[in-house]
Amino acid sequence: MATETRRILTLTSDFGNRDGYVAAMKGVILSIAPDVIIVDISHQITPQDVMEAAHVLSSAASCYPAGTVHLVVVDPGVGTDRRCVALEQGGHFYVGPDNGIFSLLLKNSVPDRIIELDRPQFWRTPEPSKTFHGRDIFASVAGHLVSGRILDELGSTILDIRTLHWAMPISDDQGIQGWVVHVDGFGNCITNIVRAEFEELQHGRAFKCYVGNAILDGMQMTYSDTSPGDILVLFNSDDFLEVAINRGNASSMMDIKKGTSINVIFSGDK
Repeated sequence: MATETRRILTLTSDFGNRDGYVAAMKGVILSIAPDVIIVDISHQITPQDVMEAAHVLSSAASCYPAGTVHLVVVDPGVGTDRRCVALEQGGHFYVGPDNGIFSLLLKNSVPDRIIELDRPQFWRTPEPSKTFHGRDIFASVAGHLVSGRILDELGSTILDIRTLHWAMPISDDQGIQGWVVHVDGFGNCITNIVRAEFEELQHGRAFKCYVGNAILDGMQMTYSDTSPGDILVLFNSDDFLEVAINRGNASSMMDIKKGTSINVIFSGDK
């Protein structure tokens, strides 16, 4: 029984925009919740890359109001015995495969509630496709959830989800070694080094940054602090250290990709 009407559902997948997969999921959702607002976070996730999906969704999810349902379908284990789950954390709801994506998204904090989606009456069909749980299980459950169904109706309570861990920077008083965790659509290279850790270790010292085929120094506040074509280092809107080129593509021009190491060396004593 529905208890309240939620209004917003976000959708993140690796399906791209060429085929009908996203449209099929939206059709299932709208058949259950015709008044829902569906927001596409991204459908350009690198295929099967759960870490990229978690990074992209985490940068957007906090901007949505409490009660939002986030449907994530990046599912390299579709059709296997990996679980289908839904969970609640901080007033937001998440639906998708239990393949580690939610532990990454929530930074391994314990969700307020977790259920396994084991009740076929809330699926699109009691015999879902072995290759498209996004349509036949996840979209249908998300539609019921955004219509106000409570989690306890939609499945059985479980106590944990599969855990994956972000790679953490390695640091000492002399510097930080991190890695590029995401390359955005502009070719900006986003690392796993956060502002708070950087500034605590820097303690006002000058630094050099070794990444790709370049050695950089000095921190910029925004892209236009440099001339077009110049390489720069800055903290982005999520407070991650980023390497960019003003009006250029740092990834292609500097031979940087996801997983590339970045080394920050501070000068002098702290």
